[in-house]
Amino acid sequence: MRPSHIVLFDGVCVLCEASVRFIIKHDKAGLFKFAAAQSEAGKQIQSELGTDAMAYQTMILIRHGKAYYKSDAALEIAGSLSSPWKALAWFKILPRWLRDSIYSGIARRRYRWFGRKSACMIPSDSLRDRFL
Repeated sequence: MRPSHIVLFDGVCVLCEASVRFIIKHDKAGLFKFAAAQSEAGKQIQSELGTDAMAYQTMILIRHGKAYYKSDAALEIAGSLSSPWKALAWFKILPRWLRDSIYSGIARRRYRWFGRKSACMIPSDSLRDRFL
């Protein structure tokens, strides 16, 4: 059975890896499981969704079978984290076009600003159960 909260992320992106680590640190309930978009599990999930996280330059949240992209994914994730991060979900009141344009601008420049690794993140033994 697939977990109810899955985050697909760019496994070679330094910013994306930092985001995953941030989510893990502030996910007190342990809701989220993770898969790099480039991993076998990530590719399978994307195939089932009929989407490509790398083409959309987005982190994807799949919650209870529904996919969230770009700023919607980030704000849905934030809304499930511990306080004060939960309050970031209030940014959903802003129009999606505005939120997504900011998200996309950062996503397009993420490798230039934060760097790119040559291989996907390998979780430590203590975090292995959080990854698919």
